[in-house]
Formats: sequence, structure tokens, C-alpha cells
Amino acid sequence: MYTREQIKDTVEGLGYKYFTGDNYDVNIIGIRNSKTEGKVTNKFDDTMTISYKDENGEWQYQEYNCTTDPGDDWMENPWIDKIGCAVLKPGQYRGSHKLRLHAGKYLALGQKKNVTVYRDNNRDDNYDLNESKTDTGLFGINIHRATSRSGKGSTQVDKWSAGCQVIAHNDDWHEFLDICQVAREIWGNSFTYTLLESKDIC
Repeated sequence: MYTREQIKDTVEGLGYKYFTGDNYDVNIIGIRNSKTEGKVTNKFDDTMTISYKDENGEWQYQEYNCTTDPGDDWMENPWIDKIGCAVLKPGQYRGSHKLRLHAGKYLALGQKKNVTVYRDNNRDDNYDLNESKTDTGLFGINIHRATSRSGKGSTQVDKWSAGCQVIAHNDDWHEFLDICQVAREIWGNSFTYTLLESKDIC
């Protein structure tokens, strides 16, 4: 568990923008679990956070279990063998996502501007976060849910993520999505995503 103040201080300490506007000027910030030391755990052991001022000017902050890493299915069998599986590089991606259908099926945050990923193609049990093997572009690094079953949550990542940021529990997802839909109506269909590492949290 983190506090909103910890997230804000870390984001600003890294030179990124933390949004403080009134009325659903949302900060969508993922936190990759540094304690795994790059191991492929295939678990939802990262954290998705969203913070914003509500219509009354009061700060709101929520956390959800998620993965910011690909599951072992795609690490062992990448989409494109020669290039390798995508692992999103920590950073802030301004205006990188918008609400649209994920895989043509349900509303989610889809990538609309370039992001940078590491490419891992050696099929072992570690994420190879090699600065010489980065790739920048539009890769469908979306923010979406795992299970579609109301009241349920997924425990294994498996094929839920080939690089996407995926919220494990269906109810958490719908709470997150509802907030994003309110934000879209006020601020437009453009969302910034920031990915941190837990070791950097103040």
C-alpha cells in the first residue's frame, strides 16, 4: 500500500507531471514490483493507481492489483520471435492512451501515441531490461482487465498480457473505467500513463 503523497512526490521527483486540476484531472500511475528482481512471476504482483480531485475538490486515491509485465505464456512464445516480447519501460507517456475497444471487444484504455518497450526474446524466466534492446512505437500496449466475470479476479497472468498493463479483478476494473469515463467527458479522450518502479517510491 502506498499513499497519494508518496506517488505525487515520486512522480515529481523524477521530473514528471502530476496533475492537480479540479474535477477528475486523473493521474494513472502503475508501479512495477522491484522486489521480484526481474523474475517472471506470472502473478498480478504490481500496482495500478489512480488519483484525482473529485467534483468537490477532494483528493481521491485508489490502488488495484495488476501486472505491468507480460505473462509467462508470451515470454515463452513471443508474438514475433526475432523481436521478442514487449516489456514497457518505466517513464511518463503523455497523452499515450484513449478510451476505445480492446481487441474490438470491450472498452479499455488503448495506446494512441508512442511508448518505449524493452524486447526480450530469449525465452527464459527473467525480464531482460536491456537498454540496447528498446523499441519505440505503437504496439498495442493497452490498459485493460483480466477476467470478464463480475466479482472475480485472475491470479495467473498467463496470456492476459503480452506487454499490456492489466488489472486483475473485474470489479476493480469497472471502478477504474468509470473514473476514466467521467474524466473523458470533462478533459477529453486523452490519458497520460506513468510507470514507476517500487524501489523509486519515496
